[in-house]
Amino acid sequence: MKRRTFLQHGGKFAGMGLMALSQAKNSKAQAIRSRKRIKIGQIGTTHAHAAGKMATLRKLSEDYEVVGIVEPDPDRQGQLKNHSAYRGLKWLSEEQLLNTPGLHAVAVETDITELVPTGARCVSAGKHIHLDKPAGLSLTEFRTLLDDATRRQLTVQMGYMFRHNPAFQFCFQAVQKGWLGEVFELDGVISKTINAQQRQKLVPYPGAMFELGCHLVDALVKVLGKPDEVTGFSRRTRPEQDNLVDNQLAVFEYSNCTATIRSALIEVAGEKRRQFVVCGDRGTIEIRPLEPPRLLFAPDQPRQQYQKGYQEVNLPSMPGRYDDQLIELAQIIREEAESLYPPEHDLAVQEAVLKACGVPLT
Repeated sequence: MKRRTFLQHGGKFAGMGLMALSQAKNSKAQAIRSRKRIKIGQIGTTHAHAAGKMATLRKLSEDYEVVGIVEPDPDRQGQLKNHSAYRGLKWLSEEQLLNTPGLHAVAVETDITELVPTGARCVSAGKHIHLDKPAGLSLTEFRTLLDDATRRQLTVQMGYMFRHNPAFQFCFQAVQKGWLGEVFELDGVISKTINAQQRQKLVPYPGAMFELGCHLVDALVKVLGKPDEVTGFSRRTRPEQDNLVDNQLAVFEYSNCTATIRSALIEVAGEKRRQFVVCGDRGTIEIRPLEPPRLLFAPDQPRQQYQKGYQEVNLPSMPGRYDDQLIELAQIIREEAESLYPPEHDLAVQEAVLKACGVPLT
């Protein structure tokens, strides 16, 4: 029986109590949809994307009302009070934030080890979350978080930064439409150079693939789904300086396709050579660089306005790296849109990232 039919006959099947409960839920959903701005806060300032996310939330003032920010380190809080992204905000404890009347969502921007535990507390408090990447070192803890959010009908939006990049969106849609045919090869590179201080911050984590390559693993899983096998190759190029795994390659195996993602933290001007290439037996897409994106498309026959062979695709400009992502979050919370990245996708990405880094699954 369809849900609508069931509710229409609520008195017959379960009495007026069920009908009243349904009406209350519908009223609550309608109130959220009709509310002009969503109350949101942020926990943490130490993630690499933290300031950018807060600046974007404040810029999107038609969608969001930022109620405050949590930073448990008083020294860091003092350093950031006059930062442009945080200036004028109310500094709160986590308890104060989660008990703010009308709070709908929290952006979780802590150190990586605290992302999932903090997100779990937010979900337990009944809040939607934007959870930055990657989702910690325990697959089990992340699965528990996703299961709890699903049970509570809450959104967990992961902070992978290419999901709304127009070049990647073109690629995803081209694959979905069959323009590339059967994909047999995928190659991604995402690297940069970091200084000694930045290296020390990353030493506790399992390398460049974990911190940076995960963005392209997210895109890979969007194109190809969960890999059958993952094999990682890790190198430490500065053993005399530190123990950072700064040069990594991973091979992702599928029945008819092999894919590679490479990520290093020692490549000069690496941002300019970042690329994502998808080859199928009916066409190829090459995105290089990734930001600002430039895309070449080579179909084996004309596809809509695109001719056969290599050509550059005109892409819409991006308002900001995080704008469309956080606009989508507001739409999901208001029930105006559904996420294109279900929990199964996010779990598959996290498992692939951990395997690529050689981390035992726990």
